[in-house]
Amino acid sequence: MGEILGLGCTHRPLMLRRDADWTGMMRASLDDPAMPAEMKDPARWPQPLREELGNDFGAASATRAREVYRRHFAEARQALDDFRPDVIVMFGDDQYENFKEDIVPPFAVLAYEDQEIRPWQHRPYNPWGEPADKSFQIRGHRTAGKHLASGLLQAGIDVAYSYKPLHHQLGHAFANTVILLDDARVGFDFPLVPFAVNCYGRRVNAAQGLRLPLAMRDKIRDLDPPSPNPDRCMQVGAAVARVMAASPWRTALVASSSWSHSFLTEKNWQLWPDVAADRRLYAALEAGDYTAWHRYTTDEIEDSGQHEVLNWFCLLGAMEALGRKPDRATFIETWAFVSPVVFAYYQP
Repeated sequence: MGEILGLGCTHRPLMLRRDADWTGMMRASLDDPAMPAEMKDPARWPQPLREELGNDFGAASATRAREVYRRHFAEARQALDDFRPDVIVMFGDDQYENFKEDIVPPFAVLAYEDQEIRPWQHRPYNPWGEPADKSFQIRGHRTAGKHLASGLLQAGIDVAYSYKPLHHQLGHAFANTVILLDDARVGFDFPLVPFAVNCYGRRVNAAQGLRLPLAMRDKIRDLDPPSPNPDRCMQVGAAVARVMAASPWRTALVASSSWSHSFLTEKNWQLWPDVAADRRLYAALEAGDYTAWHRYTTDEIEDSGQHEVLNWFCLLGAMEALGRKPDRATFIETWAFVSPVVFAYYQP
């Protein structure tokens, strides 16, 4: 029987940018021609947002926040090192990267072999100062991926699977997580089975992984079919836990995403995330209140810009199936930097 570690973290794209660029999404929304003039007035913004922005539009706050996130990534990496998994199954969203107009599966097991990725080829900057041709090896585990897909199909979960990338070598939800967990650059030798979740649903093709123009904020329901609903994500996560618990591999089940995103929270004119909604969901996580998570709806997800939290619904479903509550969890609040972040640990 395979032991299981549960871990929740983030893939935080901001960590790969300059501190002064952490408010880039907010600037883009403010520059949108459909932004009402009154919403450009900082007096209309929440006080915590104004405080975080300070007098340099967030640059100093970002410098301080970077160190907080780095400490938490170091703790998450230590948890993995201590557990020594044979395989990591990582729930992550695909933002118009591997899956596009030709196919958008609700869930997909990416049973890849080893890969070399070069994440800086198309980025002018990275905080490690590494050259553009710097490569990273991402170990795969096709055998475990095939085992997981087979077990899910036998359990009635109609999951897609793939042995090679379609449009993108490895989506940023997975690649960023590995890069950030290896912040100290000691290497990352744990085999990875990415588990793609269609978190962006109605907007995945229209927005192509980015923000939608504010002029479309009342038309989103007409774009594409929705994401899988939160309760279904929990059912899928529970099935993943049962399959991997019965496998021969020590498995780390990892959810990687931030929580509500400002550029997805249309009711806030894309200027700040729904921190209050995140706080309520986090309180239920911390208490092990799985009933509250099961009651959550797609409408609530979309209203609060919590699309990527569907990755966490998969993790929470897995931990419920294993009878776990978090041994430790942390909520990192932010109003200016796109999205709050949660780290959580479920020890075997």
